[in-house]
Amino acid sequence: MASLQSFNFESQIPAELLIARIMQIHASISKLDSLRPSEQVNSLLSHLVKLCTLPSSIDISGLPQEVQEMRDSLINLCGHAEGLLELEFATFMIKTPQPLNNLNLFPYYGNYVELANLEYRIRNENGVVQPKKVAFVGSGPLPLTSFIMTTHHMILTHFDNFDIDEASNDVARQIVVSDAELEKRMKFETSDIMKVKEKLSEYDCIFLAALVGLNKEEKLKILDHLMKYMKKGGVLLVRSANGARAFLYPVVEEHDLLGFELLSIFHPTNDVINSVVLVRKPAF
Repeated sequence: MASLQSFNFESQIPAELLIARIMQIHASISKLDSLRPSEQVNSLLSHLVKLCTLPSSIDISGLPQEVQEMRDSLINLCGHAEGLLELEFATFMIKTPQPLNNLNLFPYYGNYVELANLEYRIRNENGVVQPKKVAFVGSGPLPLTSFIMTTHHMILTHFDNFDIDEASNDVARQIVVSDAELEKRMKFETSDIMKVKEKLSEYDCIFLAALVGLNKEEKLKILDHLMKYMKKGGVLLVRSANGARAFLYPVVEEHDLLGFELLSIFHPTNDVINSVVLVRKPAF
């Protein structure tokens, strides 16, 4: 059987081989007693990410039912593992004197920086330069995007971070409290975004994290809810996935964004996992 090293970014891994490898990893992850960070968990997930970022022409929509079910399960497992990794790191960080100076110690920090730079450029190109007030939906215990955006790209913007889990918000607040200036511009709200209504009209820009709405039905309900309540003329940045990266995160396609005006869709081909979809709610 061909090894991973046989494939580089100039050749494509055959879909059959890719699926077989991913199913093997899914089987291994499913047998684990815990998804907390460990040598075994980290190794399996790193291998999975490398596989999913190899060039391939795989069409997720055409996969057999068995593979679709495995993909749904894998997205849930990876999302859970990602949350545990962030929580462990954030809990470690709040014990350090200046946690915001140590963000770069997070294993995937470089990917977040690349993604934030990409999202900033895409918004800039579409006239969304310095929004006054931004919401990040699904911020988690370690809201790296919010931290990077507020300190590097949106130095005057107020950020409201929404997460359904109070424990995650509590840890995130403890990181922010270390910086008096940032604390003034960043708040955390524990809410199911489907229950947040009128408040959504306050934001010039809303970020929707990739793992908010793990299946298509949930994602469509959330998008419809945001469309209904967000500000007219406001922009929504949706994180999606394309090709083999869709084994890691849910996919949002153009036809899922009913009522919105499509501004940009970008699918990365480097180490960045998430696709970036930028849409606007019509002003009239």
